[in-house]
Amino acid sequence: MFSLPFLLGFAGTIVAVLGSPGSPSLSSRVLHEYRRDVPTGWTLHKRADPDATLPLSIALVQPNLHNLESYLLDIADPESPNYGKHWSPAKVAETFRPSPETLDVVHSWLTTDGVDPARIQLSRDGSYVRLNVSVAEAERLLATQYYVYQNEDGATHYGCQHGYHLPEHVSPHVDLVTPTIHFGTLTASFGPSRRSEHSSVKSSGRLQRVSQGVTPLTAASTADSGSGCDEQTTLDCIRQLYGFNYNVAAADKNTVGILELGTQNYNASDLDAFFKTYAPDEVGSRPKLISIDGGSENPGQSNGGLVTESDLDFMLVMGLLGKKQTVYQYQIGDGIGGIFEPLFAAFDQQYCKDAGYSGDSSCGGTMRTNVISVSYAGGESGPTSSTQRTCNEMGKLALSGLTFVLASGDWGVSALPGESCLKPDGTVDKIVNGATSFYPDFPATCPYVTVVGATAVKEGGSTSDPEVATSSFPSGGGFSNVFARPSYQDRVVSTYLSKYAPSYGADIYNRTGRGYPDVAANGNNIVVAYYGRPGTASGTSASAPIFAAMIAAVNDARIAAGKSPVGWINPALYSSTFANIFNDVTEGDNPGCGTRGFPAAPGWDPVTGLGTVNFPRMLSRFMALP
Repeated sequence: MFSLPFLLGFAGTIVAVLGSPGSPSLSSRVLHEYRRDVPTGWTLHKRADPDATLPLSIALVQPNLHNLESYLLDIADPESPNYGKHWSPAKVAETFRPSPETLDVVHSWLTTDGVDPARIQLSRDGSYVRLNVSVAEAERLLATQYYVYQNEDGATHYGCQHGYHLPEHVSPHVDLVTPTIHFGTLTASFGPSRRSEHSSVKSSGRLQRVSQGVTPLTAASTADSGSGCDEQTTLDCIRQLYGFNYNVAAADKNTVGILELGTQNYNASDLDAFFKTYAPDEVGSRPKLISIDGGSENPGQSNGGLVTESDLDFMLVMGLLGKKQTVYQYQIGDGIGGIFEPLFAAFDQQYCKDAGYSGDSSCGGTMRTNVISVSYAGGESGPTSSTQRTCNEMGKLALSGLTFVLASGDWGVSALPGESCLKPDGTVDKIVNGATSFYPDFPATCPYVTVVGATAVKEGGSTSDPEVATSSFPSGGGFSNVFARPSYQDRVVSTYLSKYAPSYGADIYNRTGRGYPDVAANGNNIVVAYYGRPGTASGTSASAPIFAAMIAAVNDARIAAGKSPVGWINPALYSSTFANIFNDVTEGDNPGCGTRGFPAAPGWDPVTGLGTVNFPRMLSRFMALP
């Protein structure tokens, strides 16, 4: 079985650590987690001030996670008699609540090592123990040394790169501790931090601030006939490509949200300029803000490099669904520690308070929309404990009926630009430095999310012609090194590997891993507006919100008919029941890491997934389910 020596937490090396006065004089500890390298973009800055305060978070081992996939299949497999019977948040919390033994062991360790019990707090679902400690206390508790790290933007992070230790009897009860070796490394699939050559207004060369790169279109196309969609993909092009003409019927009961990060925000004038041409009845419409960890909207944002992502998301989802459907804007604060823990915290009040996310008065009371579109991603590298924990939390939310739709990334078989690939020891580096293994994207590799690759209308073609994989940029796709191939993928992925996969060596990619993307949608030359003028943009960050809008429409129809939202959709999409809803994409590839990547092929492939969807057929299949 393919394996790269990723930076795992383990209980292998036992060390003796001298305790402080008042604690046991000698305590056997094991190395719980470590990492070999500092993530790309971060550098060690200095030793941490021993008196600085750290919000220590201890993620406890949760029972029943080995059953998570079977629980999900029971409510998401179209053949299951329990299809659509999503769990309540209370049932989810109780099923995965850590055992009393785990709580006792961790609590006893902390108090024995000198922590006042009054400082120890437990999240409402019992999954996290949190306490504020000084750096000196953290170093004693974890037998480590803390440093301050700095990223390219000047942001700082407290961590202990070389690992931390736990008492031998405590380690089996803890998934991970933060802040330690985990760095927030998620970035936008279409955003200024990625600075990709393709994710930009057409002819701009690089996505930077709009003032440096926008070349306005001389005339914005309406593409009513379906021609010209190879050069300018309008809302009408998208409707024609997928038969997506839907009138919302249950807007007051249905919900859809889009995740945005930091200072990336929409520009209200741009929205109106876009709507004036392509959705006149939506002029003046705005997304509804849900602030998380201090996130705020800035509809007057004038920095073009910070509006690109949000403008694109809201123009597409709002434009395709129409004025009646409210679209929610999950705006995360600075996101330095990542974007998913603040999101999970926003759904759990006690979790939120314990974690210190105090920027929003609705902290912990945040509504869960039925669909969340996410165009931020990072690489599947670093500690697998954090990767697995994030994926499991997404799976638990899917149990309650939430659909995560994610962009697959814009660099082919690499998760980052600039030919960033994996070396034999699992670290990320350039090809010239010996990094030749494919670098999967996370959270796209999580089996509990639906991942969308990008397609394009073939040059000179129309919306009636088969689409191709994008060539202006390589759509992200490949196989996980952390998550095994889920059962719902077995048939189609095995077919691809046996008939169409390139003959790369076993050290290049993991043939037994979860394959991605799942589906595809157009992500090429999407017409948008910047500074009130039309332009075009490309990236899987367009593909994800397009598909999310279609799933939101499916939910609307089901809710109007008295049925539940679809929730986790992957088992249905891969089932024989849904086999004829796809427009197969068989042309193109996704190069990277010094190779041509993977070729598109009949059926599923790691470039465009199962293909693009025929919306009327997809809607019909979902409506036929209970």
